[in-house]
Amino acid sequence: MSHGRTYDEQRFSPLKQIDTRNVRDLKLAWHYDIPTDARGQEATPLVIDGVMYVTSAWSKVFALDARTGALLWQYDPAVPRETGVNACCDVVNRGVAAWKGKVYFGTLDGRLVALDAATGKLAWEKMTVDPKQRYTITGAPRIVKGKVLIGNGGAELGVRGYISAYDAESGEMAWRFYTVPGDPSKPFEAPILEKAAQTWTGQWWKLGGGGTVWDSMAYDPKLDLLYIGVGNGSPWNRKIRSPGGGDNLFLSSIVALRPDTGEYVWHFQTTPGETWDFTATQHLILATLKIDGQDRDVIMQAPKNGFFYVIDRKDGKFISAQPFVTVNWATGVDPATGRPIENPQSRYGETGKPWLSMPGPGGAHNWQPMSFSPLTGLVYLPVTEMAFPYIPDAKFKQRSLAWNVGIDLDAGSMPQDPKIIADAKEHLRGHLAAWDPVAQKEVWRVQYDEPWNGGVLSTAGNLVFQGTAMGDFVAYQADNGSRLWSAPAQAGIVAAPITYEVGGVQYVAVEAGWGGVFGLAPGEVTRDKHTRTNPPRVLAFALNGADSLPDIAAPPLKALNPPPDKASAATIAAGKALYNTYCGTCHGDAAVSAGILPDLRYAAALNDDKQFQQIVHDGALQGNGMVAFGAELSAQDIDKIRAYLIRRAHDAMPKTAAN
Repeated sequence: MSHGRTYDEQRFSPLKQIDTRNVRDLKLAWHYDIPTDARGQEATPLVIDGVMYVTSAWSKVFALDARTGALLWQYDPAVPRETGVNACCDVVNRGVAAWKGKVYFGTLDGRLVALDAATGKLAWEKMTVDPKQRYTITGAPRIVKGKVLIGNGGAELGVRGYISAYDAESGEMAWRFYTVPGDPSKPFEAPILEKAAQTWTGQWWKLGGGGTVWDSMAYDPKLDLLYIGVGNGSPWNRKIRSPGGGDNLFLSSIVALRPDTGEYVWHFQTTPGETWDFTATQHLILATLKIDGQDRDVIMQAPKNGFFYVIDRKDGKFISAQPFVTVNWATGVDPATGRPIENPQSRYGETGKPWLSMPGPGGAHNWQPMSFSPLTGLVYLPVTEMAFPYIPDAKFKQRSLAWNVGIDLDAGSMPQDPKIIADAKEHLRGHLAAWDPVAQKEVWRVQYDEPWNGGVLSTAGNLVFQGTAMGDFVAYQADNGSRLWSAPAQAGIVAAPITYEVGGVQYVAVEAGWGGVFGLAPGEVTRDKHTRTNPPRVLAFALNGADSLPDIAAPPLKALNPPPDKASAATIAAGKALYNTYCGTCHGDAAVSAGILPDLRYAAALNDDKQFQQIVHDGALQGNGMVAFGAELSAQDIDKIRAYLIRRAHDAMPKTAAN
């Protein structure tokens, strides 16, 4: 009934009809093609009384028969498509919450919606954000003690973070907890914020501050404590938002609150003075571990910064932390305080020099949920290995229609040291790690070529299930990592699976849809990706499954057909800088698509400057989620972006005597 199955968010199922002996017989039982755009699909389904509730891109909700996949009802909240530009990482949604005959979900444009679970009819909805600011909601709500808990995103876009609680029956707001202090000339919303303000300098509130609560929560009914994970600063670069330094509470922190009132109880900050987009919004798991011969009630988290944390959930006291991936921004964690021992060179804002960081802003672990098995005592963790060059932006200014991170997004500004380049390429992959949280060490791993893979489920059948970016759904043996079974999903999987039992049959289900890879374009030497044409899907497997997916053919690779490349080097450089500021976060670094949104090197509009202006300047494709950038970009600016894309298209063409 809950996003992580239980309040402790362990994502462990006691079901064991499917186990290591028979998992090889798992077959597709049913599939449901989701009638939505082929955008990112990140939801964890809920299954209640034989009904599956799942969300998709653009915050749409579907109720399916959990035995057959038949559609029972669907609800489209009609999210204005122009709000898609406010989503940092596509128009995704991670699922619903359920309570007393209603299902609840957040919409991309900031509403909290309650539906009748039986019919899908609207019960109530509330706008939870200031619609004039660039807030979004992509995370799943949680229900605690009759209250619906919801946060939001938008830190890169200049907002101030908070979490809100709404009465599940009436929709009235019960309380709101702000995660960063506001303007100190005005009354603070809570006494703790006055203390938090002492860890900030400058005029951070004019830049938003950040600290959005965009994903993780957990609840301990014994202690009656709600735990939330808090996000990064706005902008990332601390030198800009808090020029005198400081820890900047409660950025990148785990915070414990009273769920009845939102009262602050304690916090633990994983990355003091956050400056790398190292959020602590990653999955929180509650468990009881035997540490030094004593049972300890703990919270476990593997946040973006690359350290696996175990802390006491009664009082937030630090217990242990060790790196679970290559980390170079810090040499370790102080065993007494839990503070990272920073490499001074990593603070690019203070040094004014570029820094190639491992991990980067994508994090060593991002939103994809991990899982804890009380049977093996292991945490199963989807790990991303990716380096990133942080380059301080000496000309930073706050923009309304672009990311405000305080770094130069042009990696060409980084010194082109061959060793740095080799290190960056080496650290571009991912793996599934089985982590011992008591010994703080890896027990086994499965290595992947792609860095961005799916969330994890563990079961009492001694199994671990995970999907991959390459479109495989895989079962591993939980105690040793042996690969026991896999099935093709025909699309990448980043969502987390669930397992459930209906009518005596155990099913394993997952939402699939994250583009796909069909090889390189002619002459392309980068990781060029091309989105599959098959729709996003929910897939459900069982031992007696008799369904099959339709055959699909790889879509033909689009031909590169750019106009002549006549722009000057200065124009190309200016266009590149503008592309990285306004376009790259959606359409890909160096104009190479990540597989979801269009690769602009192939855009037909490159051959029509008037059409290109209509799209970018005037917003002709707002129905697809594109915004009109004319408020901040001149026609000349847009011509420079087009010139840069034309150059990138020519770069990708086969090198022949003719070109």
